[in-house]
Amino acid sequence: MNFNAFITCAVTGAGDTVSRHPSVPVTPAEIASSALEAAAAGAAIVHIHVREPETGKGSRRTELYGEVIERIRAVDAAVIINLTAGMGGDLTLGAGEAPLPPDAGETDMVGPLERLAHIEALRPDICTLDCGSMNFGDGRLVMTNPAETLRIKAARIRDLGVKPELEVFDTGHLWFVRQLIAEGLIADPPMLQFCLGIPYGAPADLNTFLALVNGAPAGAVWSAFAISRLQMPWVAAAVLAGGNVRVGLEDNLYLDRGVLATNAQLVTRAVEILTRLGVAIDGPAAVRARLGLAAAG
Repeated sequence: MNFNAFITCAVTGAGDTVSRHPSVPVTPAEIASSALEAAAAGAAIVHIHVREPETGKGSRRTELYGEVIERIRAVDAAVIINLTAGMGGDLTLGAGEAPLPPDAGETDMVGPLERLAHIEALRPDICTLDCGSMNFGDGRLVMTNPAETLRIKAARIRDLGVKPELEVFDTGHLWFVRQLIAEGLIADPPMLQFCLGIPYGAPADLNTFLALVNGAPAGAVWSAFAISRLQMPWVAAAVLAGGNVRVGLEDNLYLDRGVLATNAQLVTRAVEILTRLGVAIDGPAAVRARLGLAAAG
């Protein structure tokens, strides 16, 4: 069991959740405000996507990320900022017997360095590195992260001095994490995020989860989450297995059955669970020390 855990809040994501929850943050001002509320509630790390303000759809625009960071840092210099670098790898194939060309309206595919353009410009504390490809949901969308792409991204993230959070959506992704470490592309300590229950990656069951935990590289700092109604049970499961936790509207929209949540409420609920388990919740300074990040400011 981990008796000193930290909380990450995934503030908004890029999925089609805006139509299902009127308070999912969309504009840079809303995203920053929600991130600050989550930090005040106990989150040491805020994980940031941005959305197009007019449509609510996920975006890769550097200026939107920049505005979010500027607004957060104007109020809180300590909270650890983790920007997604997963956008730009979405391939939606054509239907039926005509998979090519891909569906241009739903495909967002760019090169590995362009996927890091906002990381290059803004140098956050952490950015994500999705460590494999997978079918994403029941349609024709494939999340694409070929080995060559991941090596290029990992090397550039390392050279920028940004900490990669290695996103593990299935057991084969963990295999590739170990390969990246063996090739010297990931600095110690490696930081992992186990992502459970997302169709069709690793299911949110304890056997799969413990297989991931037991396969984690020596010395790794890891967190875990499960989506939807399993978000809060996995707060307990993660610390019981020795890790840290993630909550937030990217992964789950509800506080209780039929009760829509805010990010701050989800963090507060996680704090309550951890506290009742006897877990001390680490703040940004302690987490920076654990991860080898620069001091705030």
